[in-house]
Amino acid sequence: MASDVVFLGGPGAGKGTQAQIFRDHGYRQISTGDLLRDNRARGTELGKRAEGYMQRGELVPDDLIVEMVAKALTDGASVLFDGFPRTIAQARALDELLASRGRGLPHAILFEIDRPLLEERLLGRWTNLRTGRVYHEKFNPPKVAGIDDEDGSELVQREDDKPDIVKRRLDVFEEQTRPLVEYYRKPPASRLVSVDATQPIERVTQQLLEALKIRASSWIAQ
Repeated sequence: MASDVVFLGGPGAGKGTQAQIFRDHGYRQISTGDLLRDNRARGTELGKRAEGYMQRGELVPDDLIVEMVAKALTDGASVLFDGFPRTIAQARALDELLASRGRGLPHAILFEIDRPLLEERLLGRWTNLRTGRVYHEKFNPPKVAGIDDEDGSELVQREDDKPDIVKRRLDVFEEQTRPLVEYYRKPPASRLVSVDATQPIERVTQQLLEALKIRASSWIAQ
């Protein structure tokens, strides 16, 4: 049975970076941010319906997100869900979706980090729009400013990483997503593990590897 994992944490906590790293450890990443941008870029019906919410920095309605995730989910490798679920309704929908596919219930890892640092991370973030690779002008700068180290593509600051949208995104996280911590922590069996996301990328990766190794047998058993 697949041992699927939900990454929880505010925007800028490092979830996407770690999800990309864990591709090398046999996991598949499903990022709702990537799914939304892909659907918008391709002009799909789902993308058109989601675009207005994205431009305002608001959560896209649950039914749209769940539909995109269901279409992206395939049998096989364990999945790291990055940016989903963001509400308890989405968490319940994900539980039902995975159970219907015979995958069992997912567990969650919380990226612990304070809001001021999240703001600093987001406002200095630059992205390769073609690959989704992310750099930071202070914490993880490219070798040449504005240029991706690996493929030479231009790096840009996404609209949702600009000041007004950043504030709104963090407000939305605090208001609507924080309750997920309690959802995954609730008895009879907590499904939540916390990691210190203020550490360097390599140390966060090590924390995740340790957490996944420790919990793997119980996750797979479920």
